[in-house]
Amino acid sequence: MSETGYLKILKDGVWTQNTGFVVLLGLCPLLATSNSVVNGVGMGLATTLALFISNVAISLSRNLVRPEVRIPVFIMVIACVVTAVELAIRGFLPGLYTALGIFIPLIVTNCCVLGRAESFACKHGMLKSGMDGIATGLGMTLALALLGALRESLGQGTLFSQADLLFGEWGKHLTLHLASDYRGFLLAILPPGAFIGLGCLIAVKNVFDARAQRRIKPAVAIAGPREAGA
Repeated sequence: MSETGYLKILKDGVWTQNTGFVVLLGLCPLLATSNSVVNGVGMGLATTLALFISNVAISLSRNLVRPEVRIPVFIMVIACVVTAVELAIRGFLPGLYTALGIFIPLIVTNCCVLGRAESFACKHGMLKSGMDGIATGLGMTLALALLGALRESLGQGTLFSQADLLFGEWGKHLTLHLASDYRGFLLAILPPGAFIGLGCLIAVKNVFDARAQRRIKPAVAIAGPREAGA
């Protein structure tokens, strides 16, 4: 598989170059809408859809746009896509639209959307650009969901609260109460809790990555002498 193969694109977007945990782009919606799992997942899916459509559109038009005006054109395409996504959410998921508020149209200004258009979509074909959009969006959704789960569980003692905003009536049965008579931890759902929670999740990811690197190094060291002897 080539260096920019689909599996590598997926791994980079979801884990290796995760937008929230590694690249640290789009922190405004990440911190502001992650006070619950449902809000985080809703924002992540909206961003994923916007990334996918805008990446595909920019990839298809990359040979028609002069380099001097590419950034304004990219922003115009992204703005059109985000407007369509916003209208769709407002029409089909009005409760989620109310909960996320201004942060849906602000996807236009999310650095990760324009960043992927500039660094990847304008240089690759439609399929790889679409995969890159999905992978980057899933990475953002993962970060939003984990941070939302951490803040909601500590702040309210629940998981998937108000899931009906995203899944309809049957979503009301998804709410999990982790502890009875839990009074809540206010700091977790306030802005400082978002920064602290994100820092903790980044630390956990770094621990996993460090352990993975330690497992790889002995294998490489063993394979080296064998190849030399062959």
